[in-house]
Amino acid sequence: MAKFTTSDGVSIHYEDQGSGLPILCLAGLTRNARDFDFVAPHLPGVRLIRMDYRGRGQSGWAEDYSTYSIPRETQDVLELMAHLSLDKVAILGTSRGGLIGMVMAATAKDRLLGVALNDVGPELNMAGLANIMTYLGVNPDAKTLDDYALMRAQMPGFANVPAERWRTEVTHTFVQTRRGVEINYDPRLRDAVAESLQSGDSPDLWPLFAAIAPLPCAVIHGANSDLLTAEAVDKMAAVLPGLIVAHVPDRGHVPFLDEPQALDALTHWIKALQ
Repeated sequence: MAKFTTSDGVSIHYEDQGSGLPILCLAGLTRNARDFDFVAPHLPGVRLIRMDYRGRGQSGWAEDYSTYSIPRETQDVLELMAHLSLDKVAILGTSRGGLIGMVMAATAKDRLLGVALNDVGPELNMAGLANIMTYLGVNPDAKTLDDYALMRAQMPGFANVPAERWRTEVTHTFVQTRRGVEINYDPRLRDAVAESLQSGDSPDLWPLFAAIAPLPCAVIHGANSDLLTAEAVDKMAAVLPGLIVAHVPDRGHVPFLDEPQALDALTHWIKALQ
């Protein structure tokens, strides 16, 4: 178990395995390093680095919940890179992690080798954002992880997912307690996100996405996603010629990344990075 302390005093958990091309894996909003357990065995010959954002997983909770923000989390990424003496990394970002990757492209491009976006882009569907707020920071109404896995198996947008996959997946962001199933991240994350949405500040993300060029870029799209639409992916491909695109059937937000279409896209992306 490895940790470092950020410049504002938060303990950040990270994992660093393998050698070769450094790929920094950045998870979804409420998620953590376990987000990449399913894809990790399919990425041999790379140095796979994962981190838990502040307030999530095994990282410490911030005293000031307003630091649960993309700018501060981007700074945490850069501080982790400095801690590991890494000049450049490729970013494999799921949802929130992809947004951080785009911010880095616009503000610290010299630190990037490329970016792969898992079901996220510069145009986000408001219905998907609204859906996130229905569960963000809320403990599910389930007494056991087995119960909750059954509930997750009914989640719209997903099909042909083995029951054991859901049982494993729920342990990534939930824990069993005497009171029932609870989230394993700071519930104040909800306050941070809600305040950012209420501010009405909706920045234009397209310049951030365009800033990735000419670095290798891939987007993996859940065909049933409520956050990233197929139309948005088409626009992304028009902005970045050469964009590696995968549409993953039977997946909503977000694909697990070990689906054949996702692995094919990641394989082509890694080849382009080398």
